[in-house]
Amino acid sequence: METIVVERVIAAPASEVFEWLADSSNYTRSSVVLRSRLARTGEGADYGVGAVRVLTWVIGWFRERITGYDAPHEFTYVVERSIPPSRHEGGGLTFTGVAGGTRVVWTTRAEMAVPILAGPLTRLLVKPVVRYSFTKVLAAAEAALTR
Repeated sequence: METIVVERVIAAPASEVFEWLADSSNYTRSSVVLRSRLARTGEGADYGVGAVRVLTWVIGWFRERITGYDAPHEFTYVVERSIPPSRHEGGGLTFTGVAGGTRVVWTTRAEMAVPILAGPLTRLLVKPVVRYSFTKVLAAAEAALTR
């Protein structure tokens, strides 16, 4: 299992950055997310606890359930199903006000669900591709929020 972490400071208030990133339909503004659909709304907010979002990234298809939602500080999720298959121990984004904006930390813990070589494949292939993909979504958020 690999932990993947991507960080970025976005020159906008935490509430705006949280709102943009909590709504996965915004992810299609990046070059790495092709489709996003909210399959089930959450408690207290569309993307609140219990929400189910379905995302088609250039790296695969993911059905995710929101497991924690504390606006504008953090939200967490778990991948319930994916193609290619993966094992996911959870992910989340935290939002902290800093000088010049909001520090976003996106963390996930996962590996490919293959019978052999899951660790090396995840470390050598999946980890850099996921890191790149998360970076592109955060760049799209920054572009949208700092015009």
